[in-house]
Amino acid sequence: MSKVDSRSDCLIMAKPAGPGCNMCCDYCYYLNKKSLFPVESWQMSESILERYIAERFETSPGLHTHFEWHGGEPTLMGVEYFRTITRLQQHYKPEGRTFSNGLQTNGLLIDDEWADFLSQEKFSVGISLDGPKDLHDRFRKTGDNRSTFDQVIQAFKILKQRRVFCNVLCVLHSENTIQPDTLYDFFKTIGVQYLQFLPLVSTGEASADPGDVGKFLCRIFDRWIAEDVGRMVIQIFDEALRTVYGIPHALCIHRKTCGDVVVLEHNGNVYACDHFTDTEHLIGNILNRNLSDLINDPDLIAFGNAKRDTLPRMCTECEVLSFCNGGCPKDRISITSDGETGLNSLCLAYKSIFLHARPELIRLATHMKAQKPLRTFKSIQSEK
Repeated sequence: MSKVDSRSDCLIMAKPAGPGCNMCCDYCYYLNKKSLFPVESWQMSESILERYIAERFETSPGLHTHFEWHGGEPTLMGVEYFRTITRLQQHYKPEGRTFSNGLQTNGLLIDDEWADFLSQEKFSVGISLDGPKDLHDRFRKTGDNRSTFDQVIQAFKILKQRRVFCNVLCVLHSENTIQPDTLYDFFKTIGVQYLQFLPLVSTGEASADPGDVGKFLCRIFDRWIAEDVGRMVIQIFDEALRTVYGIPHALCIHRKTCGDVVVLEHNGNVYACDHFTDTEHLIGNILNRNLSDLINDPDLIAFGNAKRDTLPRMCTECEVLSFCNGGCPKDRISITSDGETGLNSLCLAYKSIFLHARPELIRLATHMKAQKPLRTFKSIQSEK
């Protein structure tokens, strides 16, 4: 097996605007990365962009290649910059191959021109929204403390109007986590079909209590399984269903190992992970090393394997280990009852939701294996 083939499924999160952003969220983990790049602006040059796109096709030998654009805030680069991206992709795309693009955005700059472009080029878009206005604006404001809610909602609406695939990312913080029905009703009302909950683990006031996260997810699951199977996809439940169904996790957080979702910064630096963008986890730079060599670097592979190899005994003996596999290493900062380090801070939440959801998910998996339509599934709750 060649080096390229060994990690051809590696996802690369490219950051054309680096840590630059037009928001100043209280809980942001990436704004402080500006200290790694002491310049006044963070923009990926066209020469680095071109090199990356050409080598990305080379390191992705399958028939389809996916590009993911993150930040900071990537839309700060402007629509014309992204037109350059798609032009370069068309130029370097090998004959008979296809490609796709994903964009993660805060939505503030999404207007009709952006929406038309994203629709025409068939981008999938992740947009950050923490719930209704009061809950969203609590920690997601501009640098001068202005609300961002109305702009984000408008962005979501115009993207939906253009039929752009939209995944909503909702950070679970200290205030929205205790209002599960409020959040669920809100997301249903505005027509969210793909929803991702990201529990916040930090030392600040915004951090979500793990017990509250568990209760939140259990309540959301009960609503979803009774009302919206086949109508709404909620990522954590989709991942849990994969375990029950017997297929591998799609999300790095819940895989046995990680290290296959790397970061390409604006200056060409490649880091092991979005949450480990620091000097210790710098793999190299595409200006002096081939992308194939970087994503197959022994240090990167060791980083990924450490997730599995450093699990505390409490995890290895846990009955829901296959659902979470210890969770994201960035959250494995707690100590077990017998003094071992490396326990995920969200352990209580994960055990609560996976034990709670497992019986219904087993029924749902059986329903799916019988090739019955998802919308005909009846949960135990809805049958009462």
